[in-house]
Amino acid sequence: MANEEAVKQHLILPTLSALGWKVDDPKEVRPEEKTEEGRADYALIKDGRIVAFLEAKNLSVNPVKAVTQLAKYCFDRGVEVGIVSNGRFWIIVKAFEPGKDIRDRIVTRVDVEEEPLDRIILKLSCISKEKIERILEMCEALNKIESGVKTLKSLGISEGEIANYVLSLPLRGAFPPEDVHPSEKVKGVYILDFNWKYLPVPDGTLKGALITLMEYLKEKEEEEREKKILEKAIAEIKTKHIPNEKIIFLIKGIEKEKGIKVLISL
Repeated sequence: MANEEAVKQHLILPTLSALGWKVDDPKEVRPEEKTEEGRADYALIKDGRIVAFLEAKNLSVNPVKAVTQLAKYCFDRGVEVGIVSNGRFWIIVKAFEPGKDIRDRIVTRVDVEEEPLDRIILKLSCISKEKIERILEMCEALNKIESGVKTLKSLGISEGEIANYVLSLPLRGAFPPEDVHPSEKVKGVYILDFNWKYLPVPDGTLKGALITLMEYLKEKEEEEREKKILEKAIAEIKTKHIPNEKIIFLIKGIEKEKGIKVLISL
């Protein structure tokens, strides 16, 4: 796809549309926006104000080469953010920063062919209509995460440990099962199964947390035989007095067997 117009119509505009922009409404996405330095391919407009200029290039063109001209458009109209894309690469530029060369003001680069999908979605989401006004703040935060991860890995900390730490940051009052005292009231159970999930524990006990965990696994289970085994085990646990030490042992065993992480909310 060498033609610039084809890149606009088949790659850039559909991406903007997916990010919440009404690409057919010139009050949001205005083509050929005039500046004293020339015409920007698109102006992204929110609440009547231009929040970013976007330049489109052929797939064969390195978009970095366009950032100088893009910065001129931004400077002329007092627009803080510039975006340039050839459909594959997306570059976000901070238009003004005294003492810094324009190429040093590139705050984010996205390669939609090489980067993992989740990473692409997150990085491009800063261009969304919802987040565009805090785009530089979001890009800076993501850059700090990337820099921090590199530092931690250089110190011998594994990606898994880093991921678990980041995922656990929002959790408040959540503890490993072995740190829960029998007298403490259990509010719920957090389960890290790709993402953190929170499930309330109605009876407020550690035994209730174990039952909630097993009911979650039963609902997830696709094989009918395994479902019935879990159902029978749940019914048996409900009718028995089980010491806390045994409950903790069972929860830790489930963690190991299923490859999940469990925290108790107090």
